[in-house]
Amino acid sequence: METKVWKVDPQSPDPKAIAEAAGIIRRGGLVAFPTETVYGLGANALDKNAVRKIFSAKERPAWDPLIVHICDLSMLEQLVDEVPEQFHKLAEKFVPGPLTVVLRKKPVVPDEVTAGLPTVAVRMPNHPVALALIKAAGVPIAAPSANKFGRPSPTTAEHVLQDLAGRIDGILDAGPTHVGVESTVLDLTKSPPTILRPGGVSKEALEEVLGEVEVLQKLPSEVEKGLPSPGMMPRHYAPSVPVILTDGDASELVATIDRLQRHGYSPNRIGVLAPVGWLTDIEGVVVFNWGVWGDWHELAQRLFEGLRWLERQKVDIIVAPLPPPSGLGLAIRDRLIKASGKAP
Repeated sequence: METKVWKVDPQSPDPKAIAEAAGIIRRGGLVAFPTETVYGLGANALDKNAVRKIFSAKERPAWDPLIVHICDLSMLEQLVDEVPEQFHKLAEKFVPGPLTVVLRKKPVVPDEVTAGLPTVAVRMPNHPVALALIKAAGVPIAAPSANKFGRPSPTTAEHVLQDLAGRIDGILDAGPTHVGVESTVLDLTKSPPTILRPGGVSKEALEEVLGEVEVLQKLPSEVEKGLPSPGMMPRHYAPSVPVILTDGDASELVATIDRLQRHGYSPNRIGVLAPVGWLTDIEGVVVFNWGVWGDWHELAQRLFEGLRWLERQKVDIIVAPLPPPSGLGLAIRDRLIKASGKAP
């Protein structure tokens, strides 16, 4: 199929483009759209046949569930058995925003969305285009990231086209996303509440509202029976070349590049996600100017762009430093570890 691209203003999208895209959603088609985190690939969450098209287009396994996107809280009540008081407390501060909650689902939610599990992951995105599309469609929209399964997530419409051109009906192009890493997935069916995937809302911020919050440390042993959240596989968000990780220190990054050169890597085939000012004494390597170390918002926003850009430069390997496991740094660290496919 031909993939149509509508270029829209991120703050005031063209109603005609939104209406056309919403019509495709209602008819069972697929539309990629921006959220504040990454671009999502949307289908009517209540239409199991439409949802199956997401898995086909992305080459995504059925055991990896989807997040359902809503535009108001009345949609949440359509989808879940009970809205706990904990959610209402979170909503006051984080909704709309990069927070996904896992709750017990109602039968109206197809098993295709939830990997057959009795829970559903739901969020309200904080992006005018996403909210306008959901409202115009009149249905909740199931939407994983708009890329082939396991690849670095898309933060621009160009990234979506690189992976999915000809596989989906259309893309609402509103420019680059702002957060750059996916939403935090918080399971409210557990006690204490448990982060299944770190993301745009930090553990520390959640604990200010809820008290104790845990971070899931171990993947369920029987993956094929369904994961409780997307983004949990040990290898994910990965470019087509190996990713090597270093401690979050300039000297360690330089030492790693030196070791790679001693092991036969040509400098112009080594790609580096390089914080500003860290490689002043290194020449010849392919550098993506990642941003200022410690500005985790900038580094998160540019992470997937950097991985995709270095991949396009035909490097043989990518080197990246790991942020500390706190605040938004935890989400960046999670994505880099999964992109490498191994713990540091």
